[in-house]
Amino acid sequence: MQTIIQEEFNNNIKTCKKSMETLSNGIEVAAKICIKALSKNGKIILFGNGGSASDSQHIAAELVGRYKTDRKGLPAIALSTDSSVITSISNDFGYEYVFKRQIQALANKDDAIIAISTSGTSKNVINGISQAQIIGCKVIGLSGKDGGEMNDICDINLVIPSNDTPRIQEMHILVGHTLCHLIDQEFTP
Repeated sequence: MQTIIQEEFNNNIKTCKKSMETLSNGIEVAAKICIKALSKNGKIILFGNGGSASDSQHIAAELVGRYKTDRKGLPAIALSTDSSVITSISNDFGYEYVFKRQIQALANKDDAIIAISTSGTSKNVINGISQAQIIGCKVIGLSGKDGGEMNDICDINLVIPSNDTPRIQEMHILVGHTLCHLIDQEFTP
């Protein structure tokens, strides 16, 4: 058991170091996109599947509530929280349209989108990103592996340098927390 515990922690540390080396500048760009959207009275819209859906909700909660500082609540929406919307769109149009339809209904050109997919190839995430681009939103991708299709359709795709889904997911929440910290700094009086 101790060997597995040490292996998990050591793999996390390695991935974290590689991510910090390769993503620091991209995280700064992503933070500026979010800050600009919020400064223009836009909102941050987040989405993903499975664990990425949970990460979307987690990051939205940090922005609407607070991350570390007492500041006004910031407008952020996770598209994975309304089961009636998700099931009706899935039933009527197909699951691959679950984010696209919500982006059509809720997004404005001044919004920032954070799309999360560990593979970078989830069809419903790709469709949501494509719809956001049509509207004129800036899109930040959080992916892993080789970045997949998200490399070509996001304004910036933060690709975690790993093929291991648990490590990618761990880094996604770290990137999300880092974005929240940078946003906090801008909006704390």
